[in-house]
Amino acid sequence: METIVALAPLLLMFLLMWLLIIRPAQKRQKTTAKMQSELQRGDKIVTVGGLHGTVDALDDTTVYVTVADGTRLQFERQAIARVVD
Repeated sequence: METIVALAPLLLMFLLMWLLIIRPAQKRQKTTAKMQSELQRGDKIVTVGGLHGTVDALDDTTVYVTVADGTRLQFERQAIARVVD
């Protein structure tokens, strides 16, 4: 009985950490993965490095992005941070 009482604060801390840190991070990961898989030609995007551009073409793992001066760059899908409206 004493060991359960002694472990209660540790279990409570783990539960709070899961609710406040781990669960929201998992939700963000799912949302980001869904956004990256639903990219389409013509979407305006921002990369994790802050580069703004327009999706020109897509492969299974890569995205070709056209930037302001017409330059075409190749990125991994995971490098796309968000789609801009």
